[in-house]
Amino acid sequence: MKIDVRHRCDDFASYRAARVRSLFNVESGANFTLAADLPIDDAGWQIGVIVGPSGSGKTSLGRSLWGEGALYAPAWPQDAPIIDAIAPEGRFDDVAAALSSVGLGSVPAWLRPCAVLSNGERFRANLARLIAEAPARAVLDEFSSVVDRQIARVGAGAFAKAWRRTSGQVVLLSCHYDILDWLAPDWVFDTATGQFDRGRLRCRPRLAMHIHQTDWRYWPLFEPHHYLKLPRMIAATCYVATIDGEPVAHLAVSTRPGLAEARACRLVVMPEWQGAGVGMRFLNAVCDAWRRGQNRHGKPMPTLFHTSHPGLAAALRRDPKWTQVSAALHGDNKARGARSLQQSAQRGRQCVVGTGYGGHFRAVQGFRYLGEEAVCGS
Repeated sequence: MKIDVRHRCDDFASYRAARVRSLFNVESGANFTLAADLPIDDAGWQIGVIVGPSGSGKTSLGRSLWGEGALYAPAWPQDAPIIDAIAPEGRFDDVAAALSSVGLGSVPAWLRPCAVLSNGERFRANLARLIAEAPARAVLDEFSSVVDRQIARVGAGAFAKAWRRTSGQVVLLSCHYDILDWLAPDWVFDTATGQFDRGRLRCRPRLAMHIHQTDWRYWPLFEPHHYLKLPRMIAATCYVATIDGEPVAHLAVSTRPGLAEARACRLVVMPEWQGAGVGMRFLNAVCDAWRRGQNRHGKPMPTLFHTSHPGLAAALRRDPKWTQVSAALHGDNKARGARSLQQSAQRGRQCVVGTGYGGHFRAVQGFRYLGEEAVCGS
């Protein structure tokens, strides 16, 4: 595909314009031309990137690829949360999966209009909407330009992984080169040098994650990002994952009666790291340690994990090291919960008597960690 870009505007003759031409020996600023040969007419690719400095012609090339209609610039409603605005005729699970796949796993953000989201959340919401709609061809301008570089890199990697599950072709226009290793695109055209490279020659950077056993001291840092508001688990051991010394994920593990099985809960990944695969690596590592007896009880135990987050539940079902063991559509009996609270208060174990937990609609799904042996045996 040969593309010739030729733009022309008025050649102004004002005093300042004339002085600029004189000072910098510039004859005219009225013309812009760019020629590019992009051998991308075949259908054997999914992600392409046009990268280069501002003003080098990226947007012009993007418009010339498949026409103005291919430029993806969705209009978001002001009076609807993003969970309703994305693919309104589609399935809820598909929309939730798209949001989770690009790292926008913070459920409260799903309940807000796009206009009130942060720049990082809006960036990921646009990516989720593009994935959910999955057009055959799309061009996305200013990719990752309005977010900090950490969110840009992780978001790029998450988007690439999710987009490759579709059958569409997307061209990303960006002035940042640091996202290329995370995207691992099928081709790259650099407007600064005119060089075209084909092939997924880049390798996504490996994140060195360290896991620390601790108590609840780090929970206030993670609690605002947990999708449920619940009290702390009793007699739990907490774990925190760090990358380059920065806390990125949290998990608490307690035991069921008789020390027959462990129960993991309060899994939180910080928003800027969602979509990088940190959460599943962290959860699997902690559960594997408990399975091998590396816990304060010194006893090998399988681990149960429950979640109502549809994206996390889907990831656990895809992972062969986990098996689903339950799926409840509603909470426990509320009256029975109230009686239990009353009895605890009478025994002096609890000062405040509530109305009881349960009775709500929440599709809680349970999973058991099987470990590497399940993978090897399959």
